[in-house]
Order: sequence, then structure tokens, then C-alpha cells
Amino acid sequence: MLGTFSALEIAASGLHAERTRMNTIASNLANARTTRTAEGGPYRRIDPVFEAVALDRMRAGGAVNGVSLARVARIEQDQRPGTMVYEPGHPDANAEGYVEYPNVNAVEEMVNMITASRAYEAGITSIETIKRMARSALEIGR
Repeated sequence: MLGTFSALEIAASGLHAERTRMNTIASNLANARTTRTAEGGPYRRIDPVFEAVALDRMRAGGAVNGVSLARVARIEQDQRPGTMVYEPGHPDANAEGYVEYPNVNAVEEMVNMITASRAYEAGITSIETIKRMARSALEIGR
């Protein structure tokens, strides 16, 4: 049986994952025109990779099967090539006068931001619902 604290833990794990996603989107947008990084070359877009972690631990009421937490497994760099723009006067231009700009697409990032924001809002709503249910259960017990 899934308890209140387990349900809150599951919802909180989703909020943490979506917050990480929003942070990577912000980084991508902030570096959309960065042509030189410490590693060399233009900024590379990053994306979090999520994984489900089974909540099969023993709880007071027994094992909880088929329930998972969301977790960020890793942050990956997008390997798509950057955009080549002819700017011969740019300090990072190659011998032909082309500058490689990051592989960040602002429209794609905005769509990802809207999706992450809605997922975060859904997580907040589920936490509020769990809290209301717990309050109602306490009221019944009075």
C-alpha cells in the first residue's frame, strides 16, 4: 500500500527532475551564442536523461511494488552539429570565414520549457492533493 509520505516522495522526485530540466534549458538559452568555451569550440546543448528508480523498499505497510521515483541519471551533450555562419571578421572564424555557433534552437528550448513547466505544475498539484487527502484523513480520525 502506498502511504502519504511515499506519495510525497514520488511527487517530490518529479519536481526535482523537472527543476533540473528547467536549469539545463536556461543554460542552453543563455549560451545560445557562445562560440568559445573552456573545452574549446562552441557551447554544446545539454539535456538531462531521466530514469525511473523502483520504490520496492520495505515500508511500514509492506513492499511497494510497481511504483517508481523519477531521477536524473545524467546530463548529456547534444551531438548535433552547430550552425556555420559566414562572419569573416569574427575572432572565432575559421580560415574560410565561417563561425560555428552552438547547436541550440531557441524554439525547441521554449517548447521544452513549456513542457517542463507544465510537468512541474502537475507535480505541485499532486502534492497539494496529497496534502488535502492527508488533512481529510486526520479530520475523519477526530
